[in-house]
Amino acid sequence: MLARFSFYLIPFIGVFLTCTLAASIKARALPGLLDATLEELRAGLDRGTFTSVDLTKAYLGRITETQNSLNAIIQLNPDALTVAEAKDYERKEACPSGGPCPSLGALHGIPVILKDNIATFDSMDNTAGSYALVGAKVPCDSTIASKLRSAGVILLGKANLSQWAAWRTYNYDINAWSSVGGRTKGAYYKDQSPGGSSSGSGVASSVGLAWASLGSETAGSIISPAYENNVVGIKPTVGLTSRYLVVPISQHQDSVGPLARTVKDAAVLLSAIAGTDHRDNYTSSIPFATIPDYTASCMHKRLDGVRLGMPKSFTGDENLSDNEKKLVKAAVATLRSLGATVVEGFDMPGSKRLSELNDVTWSRLGIDFISDAPNYFNELSVNPHNISSVQDLVHYTRTDPRENYPEVDTKLWDDALAQGFGNTDARFWNFTLLNYEIFADQGIDWALRQHDLDMLVGHPYSMLYYTSAIGYPVMSVPAGSVPVEGGGSRPVGFGFTGTKFSEEKMFRVAYAFEQATTHRNKLQPMIVPKTELKDVILH
Repeated sequence: MLARFSFYLIPFIGVFLTCTLAASIKARALPGLLDATLEELRAGLDRGTFTSVDLTKAYLGRITETQNSLNAIIQLNPDALTVAEAKDYERKEACPSGGPCPSLGALHGIPVILKDNIATFDSMDNTAGSYALVGAKVPCDSTIASKLRSAGVILLGKANLSQWAAWRTYNYDINAWSSVGGRTKGAYYKDQSPGGSSSGSGVASSVGLAWASLGSETAGSIISPAYENNVVGIKPTVGLTSRYLVVPISQHQDSVGPLARTVKDAAVLLSAIAGTDHRDNYTSSIPFATIPDYTASCMHKRLDGVRLGMPKSFTGDENLSDNEKKLVKAAVATLRSLGATVVEGFDMPGSKRLSELNDVTWSRLGIDFISDAPNYFNELSVNPHNISSVQDLVHYTRTDPRENYPEVDTKLWDDALAQGFGNTDARFWNFTLLNYEIFADQGIDWALRQHDLDMLVGHPYSMLYYTSAIGYPVMSVPAGSVPVEGGGSRPVGFGFTGTKFSEEKMFRVAYAFEQATTHRNKLQPMIVPKTELKDVILH
């Protein structure tokens, strides 16, 4: 009789326990993953409200939900849950009584997505979106991946990208497309282009498929997806972050940086990956004995005494809509309201000399690519198609039908090869010197000196021609949105730049702007994953 009674009682006990657990979860206020900050996630892990395994499962569920609609992730790390279990064990061992665990780094047990051109020495490929690199193996982690693992990060997977980081064809109608990953779409309006080339990284951070993501930029590949996806993106000074075992375009312009939902979270992630590396000699130019605490810059909500400048060439071009121009003006007004002095209406001498460059910038990138790409191929421990040069890559791409040639051409590579010289040639250095003269000596550095400025501000896209060519830092922060015909809204960003290695100042100004406006939280995507931590914990 007792057994029979117990049998009927079991469902009621189950319902009671489920309701009790649900109430307990609600009381503990689990963070919503669309906007969860690092501070919120760490607080939950420290309190034991949820585990790194719970968090990883929730993000994996969100990725699965949105893969058909957004297609942001090119591959998942099959070891992610195993790593998460190990991080939970380390947390328990380090702080058995629970609560804050200062002996563990800020990123311990936090899932992050990498762009699929940042190599990892694990079960994942590093494809740059091309079948030419599917099955290829690297001898070790990239420096970036190694630093993240040392910080306790869970490498959740790889983000889709514009193939070869948008360095194959001049046809930008295929932005956010790769032969391996297909096309990524943004979440804010129908058939949204998410920008590129760090397309999947921008989308993943925007809709909470991970805490944050890493991208790479040569000429706008972080700033563009940050702008288009309502997130913070920073392209650091070339040399602040290592490019070892990152599929290259240009050693003079490539940089790895964060795409995150807040300025402060971007600062934490940049601090984790910045630093010298003997395998990337550009990092030897870092002027600090110790990398600055970028997070500490994210404290001040006022900008009293800060001098900012917006040159005419940074106000945006004729392609901006009236609504976008209004947002630029509103951003400047906000900075003034915070106590900053903003100097406007001046020309930089270099802006009158842009015609001298003609196609120099593209030529320079092409020359770097044919010189630098073979270095990556030669580092591979497994090279399934024996590709060792750009000529080999062109041949492979044109003969493997999965690479969609000739619908997607190889014109960028063809033009680079046709130039017939590499990046040690005197002609290349003439190109480089001309870029620095126009964009630095008579551009950004001139403006900072001439008007005694701390930073320059303006429309992010108008800054890229300058910052890309000379490897200077640039950041985009959400600044509002404009309506889109057919429904939804297009996010808009506001930009910050300065001289090389001025990221510490940049974070201070950007953080104050973000805190005064909170634009990201005012715009909701049309596509939002439903899986939350409570679903994983209850299940």
